[in-house]
Parts: sequence; structure tokens; C-alpha cells
Amino acid sequence: MSHSIKNNYVGNLRTSSTHLQSGDTIITDAPTDNNGKGEAFSPTDLVSSALCSCMTTVMGICAAKGNFQMPNSSAKVTKVMSAEPRKISEIIVELSFEDNELTDLQKRKLTEVAENVAKVDYNCLLYTSDAADEGLGVDLGGRRI
Repeated sequence: MSHSIKNNYVGNLRTSSTHLQSGDTIITDAPTDNNGKGEAFSPTDLVSSALCSCMTTVMGICAAKGNFQMPNSSAKVTKVMSAEPRKISEIIVELSFEDNELTDLQKRKLTEVAENVAKVDYNCLLYTSDAADEGLGVDLGGRRI
């Protein structure tokens, strides 16, 4: 399997990730409440945003396969962090659509696929500074998590 993202730790609790196919680059920065500067998305912000993007993308695929138009949408994403260990405990996605003429069946199909995407197994999700503080020695060693 070929990798699609190159990630570099660039110091001062900041990373740079490059999407190899497009060359697009994003940076992350630790949030101010976790020893960082908060000058960019935090890694956990990107996880939350990615979940929402995945939901709406899969909904768009569902609409295309069902031969109907996915309405434009906007979302408010709220990430809730637990304190000990510091990790994402909840992601709340409030999705709003523009006025549309979707049938009840189409709405139900979109809702079902979005709910299936939202069933993420959080057991493998991002432990942040507490794991390092407690010397838990997380060795990812190229394993899929």
C-alpha cells in the first residue's frame, strides 16, 4: 500500500502534512490550553472537521447514486475534550441545508448514510499530552490504528 500523506513534526508543537497527489499542505498547532500557540487547527480540530467532511461527502455520493442533487449545506462542529486522559470525548455536528425539494425517502437515505459515518470507533482516537506526561510510551511502529 502506498502512502498518500507525508507528515513532519517541525518543532514547537507544530506539524506539517502534505497531500502527495495534490501537493496541498496544512499545518497543525497545539491549542493554547495544551501548551501550544493555537495559531492553526489542532490535530483534534482536524479529526472533528474530517468527520463532518466525511459525512457530507458520503451523503453527496449517496445523492449521486440515487440520481438526486445533494443540497448545499453548512455545519457547526463542536469538539468536546475530556480532561483525563485528554482526548476527544464527543463530536457534535449540526448540519443545515439550503432550501431544497428532497423527498422524505431521499432525506431518510441521506440521514442514514450520515449516521453510519458518524459511528466511529473512538477507542483508537488521539491521546494528547497526558500520554506523554505519564510516560506511556506510545509506539505506533507503523501499525494501523
